[in-house]
Amino acid sequence: MEGKLGSFLWKISVALYLIANGVLGLIGWKGGDFSIIFDAIFGRGSGVLVTIASIIALVAGIAIILEMLNVQVSFLDTLILIVAIIWVVYVIVEIIAWITGKYRDSNIWYIFQRLAVHLMVLSSLLIASKKF
Repeated sequence: MEGKLGSFLWKISVALYLIANGVLGLIGWKGGDFSIIFDAIFGRGSGVLVTIASIIALVAGIAIILEMLNVQVSFLDTLILIVAIIWVVYVIVEIIAWITGKYRDSNIWYIFQRLAVHLMVLSSLLIASKKF
């Protein structure tokens, strides 16, 4: 592991966030971020999308931890970049849900808080990919 303490804590927090949301989505817990956003847009029948997003998040969280530990996996940077691109799509879907009024809570501060979290995750993925 190289870098400063702030970078280390940032990556750990994002990895834990991704892993926790991945596990919550896979076990069917309705409090995970993926079920909240996909249920808001597609209704309660979004289980397949939640599962796919959860697997992607779990893989991304593990990939960030492997990157931090300097584990040499030939496709790790590419994998993290692909997940970052998917995360951009997720953020766009979330913004569309807010604009169309399909999101559960219309409180602007809650919306800003959720957007900030997802942009932090995206920035960490981009940093971990070493492509940006």
